[in-house]
Amino acid sequence: QVQLVETGGGLAQAGDSLRLSCAASGRFFDVYGMGWFRRAPGKEREFVAGISRSGGSTYITDSVKDRFTISRDNVKNTVYLQMNSLKPEDTAVYFCARSRNLDYGSSWLGYDYWGQGTQVTVSS
Repeated sequence: QVQLVETGGGLAQAGDSLRLSCAASGRFFDVYGMGWFRRAPGKEREFVAGISRSGGSTYITDSVKDRFTISRDNVKNTVYLQMNSLKPEDTAVYFCARSRNLDYGSSWLGYDYWGQGTQVTVSS
């Protein structure tokens, strides 16, 4: 059984930074790609970032491309989302998810395990 636990969310002011962590239990963490999604109030779930099993391939969605970074530590079974220069429009619940394969994709259908989410609220 795989469990994903996100931490690091909270209240921030515009311009601040936060680092989200997603710790995975279970085996074979380094076999799978990982992704971060977010869901803002009244909006659809949005793919934010993805990282391949080795970390050699990453993707950041255009709306946060110059501000967010995804990384992973396969020894610690953890994936990170570094968020800099936060804006009020980044306010959302952020979820990490495990890909069904070694890579990542933008569709939530490609992920089989999800964390419970962590709230990020950015004030202006």
